[in-house]
Amino acid sequence: MSREIDYGNLMHTAMRGLIKTVLQDVADHGLPGAHHFFITFDTSHADAELADWLADRYPGEMTVVIQHWFDNLVVAEDGFSITLNFGDAPEPLYIPYDAIKTFVDPSVEFGLRFESAEDDDEAPVPAAINTDHVEEDEPTSSKPDAEVVSLDSFRK
Repeated sequence: MSREIDYGNLMHTAMRGLIKTVLQDVADHGLPGAHHFFITFDTSHADAELADWLADRYPGEMTVVIQHWFDNLVVAEDGFSITLNFGDAPEPLYIPYDAIKTFVDPSVEFGLRFESAEDDDEAPVPAAINTDHVEEDEPTSSKPDAEVVSLDSFRK
């Protein structure tokens, strides 16, 4: 019986660990400099928690922005909770790490994209995002306008 190393899932775990570490630093010390995040997540994920009106408005995915105002950022093992302002209405959210589809910090042109098995019939594969084209004035758009560079092209 042959065994293979599952690099796709190992990279997912490592990149979600990176997100967790970054968010924990923000929870402990605040956002440094011009850093801010666009996080797109699956609103239908079984463990995601958001107000009914947000789930109705964004039935598949939603992009949130962590920038000027946020409160109650609590980083946990499997996800994070945060209160964000939606049109002067503070709303608590819980976002599991495995519900995250993209994580982008346009201030330093850094981004991650998690492709799922539904996106193509292969195992989930993380990809790097070039954030040169992220539109910062559309925080609730379904996806950031970004060039995606798939890590599949580097596989042998």
